[in-house]
Amino acid sequence: MTVHTATSPRLSSRRTRSHRLRGWAYASPTALFVLVLFVVPLVLVFRMSASKWPLLSGDQGINFPDNFTAAVDNRFFVDSVVFTLKYTILATILLIALGLGLALMVQESSRWKGLLRTSFLVPSALGLASASLLFYVLYSPLAGPLAPFMERMGWSFLGSPDAALASTLFLIVWRYAGFYMLLMLVGLQAIPGDIYEAARMDGANRWHTFSKITIPLLKPTLALTTILCVTGSLLAFEQFYILTKGGPDNSTITVVQLIYSVAFQGQNDLGVAAALSVLVLAALVVINVVQLRAFRGSDES
Repeated sequence: MTVHTATSPRLSSRRTRSHRLRGWAYASPTALFVLVLFVVPLVLVFRMSASKWPLLSGDQGINFPDNFTAAVDNRFFVDSVVFTLKYTILATILLIALGLGLALMVQESSRWKGLLRTSFLVPSALGLASASLLFYVLYSPLAGPLAPFMERMGWSFLGSPDAALASTLFLIVWRYAGFYMLLMLVGLQAIPGDIYEAARMDGANRWHTFSKITIPLLKPTLALTTILCVTGSLLAFEQFYILTKGGPDNSTITVVQLIYSVAFQGQNDLGVAAALSVLVLAALVVINVVQLRAFRGSDES
């Protein structure tokens, strides 16, 4: 004999309400974190960008769009944008190419696999500011360990615009290559080995398997690494602020350095700095959307 027990609508409603409350309880810490550290500052930045907001005086009323006009008219705006784009392109190409190369090397290496992975990944554990200070001492023509060599060659790591950019790129590659190697390695290990085995049986060589199998199946990882690298490079600040201070001759000023300078040095104008920040945010959104659509389009084709 089977006994059917009916659940009352009131009990079902209580269970549903309990589940909803439990879900809100689980999600509330993350929601609070996003609200306090992202939404509120974002709203404040938009408010400041549309207001006359000196550093020491606070909000003095709406003056939109004067802040944006002043931001674009800044004498370093165009130069900082051009330099930031140049640095972003070079850093992205170097990091992705080197990260993929290192990942392929440590994937195929068997005897020294653990040692190589650890060696390449160790610099990633060092903070960017600390790494920049380390390289600042290394590049120093007075106290650095390379000072005698630099004096003999008559060359300076930070003495010219091209040398300063190359020296900073070397720091970034040393600091982040292991991190991008790890991301690439995860993507490579997700590719089934049966595909490579079938390709070898069909007579495919290393170049064919790399170009026809590895790269197409690695596109999601390449998309992630490209977005991370482009976004991080466009927001570059610590390395140039510590190593070059924007020099020589204001040739290595990034957009974020310009924002810092407008806000806390010279103009002391938070309104114009916030307008610059909004422009950078809009550029980041557009660039990331274009990248995502480009990768999706290539996948569909």
